[in-house]
Amino acid sequence: MRHGGWSLLFVLILTGPSHLSAQTAAAKRQIAALEEDWIKAVIRRDAGAFNRLLAPDFVYTEDDRVYNKDQLIKEVTTGSDTVTSGRNEDLVVRVHSNTAIATGWLILIGRGSSGPFERRYRYTDTWLKMGAHWRVIAAQDYLKP
Repeated sequence: MRHGGWSLLFVLILTGPSHLSAQTAAAKRQIAALEEDWIKAVIRRDAGAFNRLLAPDFVYTEDDRVYNKDQLIKEVTTGSDTVTSGRNEDLVVRVHSNTAIATGWLILIGRGSSGPFERRYRYTDTWLKMGAHWRVIAAQDYLKP
């Protein structure tokens, strides 16, 4: 019995880190896919998608403005800008247990009140695993001048 206990402990020590790195890799893939879902939701002006992506107490900052979940959804779905395409560049996802931080560049192409645009935003999104789903709890964007 005692020898079996040590064997089990040894197996757990050896397999634990690989199991955790597989979970981390899977979480990174999930977050990367969700970041793409964010872009699709912007293009489609999809309030339902944002309701699924954003945590109830979500907070967003862009330059000098702060938005809660409802304010951001309203801005994205009813604002004057029309986004026709978008992409992420240099996306890096860091996972720490049930929290993930995504950083990168968000490039949005479309048309606004002053004509066509291509905007580059440096962003940081903080994701939290709530039950079985990842939700954004905080996001920050900076529009590159």
